[in-house]
Amino acid sequence: MSLSHFVDVILPLPLYSSYTYSVPAEMEESVQVGSRVLVQFGKKKYYTGIVEALHTSQPTGYETKPLTALLDAEPILRYPQLNFWKWISDYYLCSPGEVYKAAVPTGLKPESETRVSLNPDYEADETSPFRMTETQALVLMTLQEHKRLTLEELEGHTSIRNIAKVIMPMLEAGILEIDERIAERYKPKRVSSISLSCERGDEGRLHECFETVKKSRQQEKALLTFLDLSGWLQPGQKPRLVTKQQLQSAAGVSPGVVKALVDKGVFIIEKKTVNRFAPEGDKEDEVRLPQLSEAQQKALKSLDEGFKNNTIQLLHGVTGSGKTEIYTHLMARAMAAGNQVLFLVPEISLTTQLSDRLRKIFGSRLLVYHSKFSDSERVDIWRRLLTTNEPLIVLGARSSVFLPFSHLGLVVVDEEHESSFKQYDPAPRYNARDAALMLARMHGAKSLLGSATPAVETYFKAKEGRYGLVTLKERYEGSQLPEVEIIDMKEMRKKKEVEGILSSPLRQRLVATMKDKRQAILFQNRRGFAPVVVCEQCGWTPKCAHCDVSMIYHKNLGMLRCHYCGYSTLLPQLCPACGLNGLKIFGYGTERITEEIREAFPDNEVARMDLDTTRNKDAYQTIIEDFAKHTTDILVGTQMVSKGLDFGDVATVGVLNADTLLNFPDFRSNERAFNMLEQVAGRAGRRKEKGVVMIQTVNPKHEVLTHVKNHDFDSYYRNEIEERRKYAYPPFTKIINIYIRNKNPMMADKAAVDLALALRKVFGERVLGPEKPYVSRVASYYIQSIMLKMEVGVNMKKVKEILRQIYASLANTVEMKSSMVHYDVDPS
Repeated sequence: MSLSHFVDVILPLPLYSSYTYSVPAEMEESVQVGSRVLVQFGKKKYYTGIVEALHTSQPTGYETKPLTALLDAEPILRYPQLNFWKWISDYYLCSPGEVYKAAVPTGLKPESETRVSLNPDYEADETSPFRMTETQALVLMTLQEHKRLTLEELEGHTSIRNIAKVIMPMLEAGILEIDERIAERYKPKRVSSISLSCERGDEGRLHECFETVKKSRQQEKALLTFLDLSGWLQPGQKPRLVTKQQLQSAAGVSPGVVKALVDKGVFIIEKKTVNRFAPEGDKEDEVRLPQLSEAQQKALKSLDEGFKNNTIQLLHGVTGSGKTEIYTHLMARAMAAGNQVLFLVPEISLTTQLSDRLRKIFGSRLLVYHSKFSDSERVDIWRRLLTTNEPLIVLGARSSVFLPFSHLGLVVVDEEHESSFKQYDPAPRYNARDAALMLARMHGAKSLLGSATPAVETYFKAKEGRYGLVTLKERYEGSQLPEVEIIDMKEMRKKKEVEGILSSPLRQRLVATMKDKRQAILFQNRRGFAPVVVCEQCGWTPKCAHCDVSMIYHKNLGMLRCHYCGYSTLLPQLCPACGLNGLKIFGYGTERITEEIREAFPDNEVARMDLDTTRNKDAYQTIIEDFAKHTTDILVGTQMVSKGLDFGDVATVGVLNADTLLNFPDFRSNERAFNMLEQVAGRAGRRKEKGVVMIQTVNPKHEVLTHVKNHDFDSYYRNEIEERRKYAYPPFTKIINIYIRNKNPMMADKAAVDLALALRKVFGERVLGPEKPYVSRVASYYIQSIMLKMEVGVNMKKVKEILRQIYASLANTVEMKSSMVHYDVDPS
């Protein structure tokens, strides 16, 4: 390669341009585009950057700093990852650094971190004007106990928000001191590896080893087992790594037997670093594809024909129609052609159940990737893909689009309608479905979108011929769609047929289901114990100190918690406003529902599945496995239970309060409600016996509920598309929401008004707002929003350039300088 004196480096910061560094002579032959480099940024900070370009043009106006270190012998990116990052950055109006930060696991981005400690030379001076606050005294006591902490650790120990602002006066007074160190977060997996003390092919020495152990059957057994596990006697095959633990387990011997073989010079044990997801051996797993029904075979044939004319196909199959079985046949074909597959799902809970099903078919050629894995595990998956071209399937949530695929041949997006594919905070605010389609295009791969309730925009494109469309209208193995019953809760309450959260019909249905030894799912789209705490004496309700929302009561923690910023506090015993004992709890979250269902059905096992009970990946596995094995009878959950889970014995699904989904102030309200209700209904009766779905509501005549009752996607779509056409919403327009955040409400208002006026001069009536969003303060930031609604056909690339230019023209105003502005392109 040609030598370069300078490199442009992308840093994991919200910077819209890369920074140029000089290349030391000893690195010139090694550094490449995509290389990971450690660089100094500012006076003290060090970051891991990615080399974007190599050149010989020295920047003017400043002196470049040299690269501090080249961290790998080879680049950590493959083609076309940098192009993909650039597309996301341009399309979603964010910086390349924000894309890089989201894309690459933290373990591959060591950087300097600030640590705080007490200054040992500090002596208190009574004449000093500095007076310590209670908060600063807490910081002092914490550091006296823990000696040295990072800012994040100090914030965690003290629960002080904005800790940097609190400690700054203490630094200036000389009470505290700070230092920087490079934090390496990746922890490699180290194993005790066993090897023979002789070279492969040295038959004489191998014979000596057997002579050494012939008097001990256990030692001889361990030696034979090692030869078998390692493939040591198989010529032309690379020996497999055998760990001490593997050998002891396979041979059924104790650690003492292995130690004796080491002492006799037969085995050598050494510590080795291994990839947690390295393939075990050279043997390829046999693919065992499921048999397809006649309808599935017909759909698969239609997809094959469709791919000849259009690389993007939509498979619209009713719930329980067996779309996953069709996916597996297409994946097997892609892998047989030597390609890799990305199987994208909206929820981590889906990867849990799907991974079990897919591993039975594809074995070790399946990799799973999502945010519940530890950072070190994610690094190892990244490195596994980086160092192989073998055909693999990656099953994952939205972040898997950033992995370093080599030969990507097929992208499958299951439940493509799901809003969970959209990243909200922080940037990049990308839609993983749309990003995956672009990634497939860059690789020249085929894309398959699957859903029982396709997104309005997706179905419109399919109807217009921009995507292929294949329909699967019958359930797998002849099972029927569930019967849907709408329960009028106003009437039930008049008749006094409501006890707790359950109406009489739903309670009776649950009793019958439990009597028949079947299972039930209860859906409530709100976690926590109760959404409302009110003082009956004065009307006080607990509000978050940092957001304009009420706090949710979590009984098992005894805490009030904000679901927007995470702030929590103890539930007071007396009302803080009037001092009386009048606090009452109203409403139902999943925690309270679970408690009531356990009381009503004491002989049955009840489990809960929501964000609070699934904090780690093992929690998902346990809940889903217990329900699949029928260890659990009733599963209470939030939207997690509505997405693609497949349980064969669910006879009843209860939607406890459909009204929380309806009448939301958003143009996608009906779409979200129909999708979620139809999807959760689809969990019932997925095998031979027909299931029943009961939806409790105070608005039984709502059009969405009528469509769900009849499982009538076509009528729902016709109504929805006409509404969108009438009021100029997607797919007939493109929307960009612009959010302005400031800790000062007047500054936020002024910045938003100035920006809206500047936009209106260019875009006219296409600019709506500014206005306060539904929740107008989050994490102490006041928020204003502006909507830009552009007709289809407008050059959106030019529109985005103008947006950047208008922001740049206002960036130096006092209001805009203190504000944060971000864009939400194609809001979901």
